[in-house]
Amino acid sequence: MSGPRGAADPAAACAPATVTCASAEATRALAAVIARRAAPGTVLALSGDLGAGKTCFIQGLAEGLGVEGLVTSPTFVMIAEHAGRLPLYHVDLYRTHSLAEVRALGLEELLDGAGVTAIEWAEKAEPLLPPRAIRVRIRGAGDEPRTVEIDGAPPGWPPGWTDPA
Repeated sequence: MSGPRGAADPAAACAPATVTCASAEATRALAAVIARRAAPGTVLALSGDLGAGKTCFIQGLAEGLGVEGLVTSPTFVMIAEHAGRLPLYHVDLYRTHSLAEVRALGLEELLDGAGVTAIEWAEKAEPLLPPRAIRVRIRGAGDEPRTVEIDGAPPGWPPGWTDPA
């Protein structure tokens, strides 16, 4: 069954996946795999400690969507839009302090937009996130490998979809 904008029913989502990324390049490659499968209305809710690799992951999404140019965290502007195969709405909620502040950014309008919405510090917007959101938890810091936990991938994604090869 499909939800808004053709997104999959969250009850039918793929089993959660855990991927170990040995480098920033591997993290970006994993995200690029997700981007190539993204459809309009895809929402990625990223969480992880400061320095875990959320922005690195979103850079891979941008690459997979064909975005040209540098993609950096919109920490001070909070939302950046990038043109690609689908628009990429990169949201950084690090500096927000309340749900009212998140709502004032217009996040809810982006969630059902024509592009892919990737939200750093998504736990700050949890009550606003649609059930179809793909949750991405990144663990690790510094030069150590990252553990990327992905929950909520649509059911049409084939077995082994996390393999960037």
